[in-house]
Amino acid sequence: MNQQSHQLYEYHVWANDQLFTHLEQLPKEVFHAELTSVFPSVSKTLGHIYIFEQLYMQVLENVPNEVIFPKIPGWTEEAQGKSVDEMRQLFASVTEQFRDLLRRTPDPDKAMTIEHPRYGRLDTSFSDILQHVVNHGTYHRGNVTAMLRQQGYPGVPTDYIFFLLKLQEDQEGQR
Repeated sequence: MNQQSHQLYEYHVWANDQLFTHLEQLPKEVFHAELTSVFPSVSKTLGHIYIFEQLYMQVLENVPNEVIFPKIPGWTEEAQGKSVDEMRQLFASVTEQFRDLLRRTPDPDKAMTIEHPRYGRLDTSFSDILQHVVNHGTYHRGNVTAMLRQQGYPGVPTDYIFFLLKLQEDQEGQR
């Protein structure tokens, strides 16, 4: 896997970790509070990200839709009613599975064809789908920030530039 694709995914993991660390500092009821937003709660938003990541990991593994789609209710059930810590554990599990997939994928630009049930066929690459996973997470972390602000709590910075600054800081600390 090339450095850029790997770094992009590690940014995604870092940003999720920043969010979970922040959520652990807030009152427990904030996570499940019902809101008027893209999703009805922070927990449901993170559950959606989890299901999406499970689905797209399968897509990147070239698993056929008829095998993937029956798994969605199970993933949905796994994410229901979880605490912040339990949700973080689900994310940690899928992260390790993704990292394993990335280690086993020597060519991030390998061609892929995926079939979307609503939008049709897409000729693309592994790295484009990985970019989609990261963008999806970024979008929904933004939703979570808005939901937290709606409840009177600040968000946490998860922009890519903050990840790069942290990487630089870590590299300078190793010298």
